[in-house]
Amino acid sequence: MFDPKARKPSKSNTAPKSSSAKLALMPDTVPPHDRIRERAYALYESRGREPGQHEQDWFLAEREILKAER
Repeated sequence: MFDPKARKPSKSNTAPKSSSAKLALMPDTVPPHDRIRERAYALYESRGREPGQHEQDWFLAEREILKAER
């Protein structure tokens, strides 16, 4: 039987990128989309990985990254 709450096994053996410090070390050559994604994930982790706020995390990360580029 299909369990929608069951977690899928990770396809990668590497740990997820979770440190917001990594964002500060990213070179400017990384596309903004990737930096936004990394920051949104850091925001998600800082909330204790509680689901349901991915859009808010994305929009906040987008504002932060794009503001920093100006």
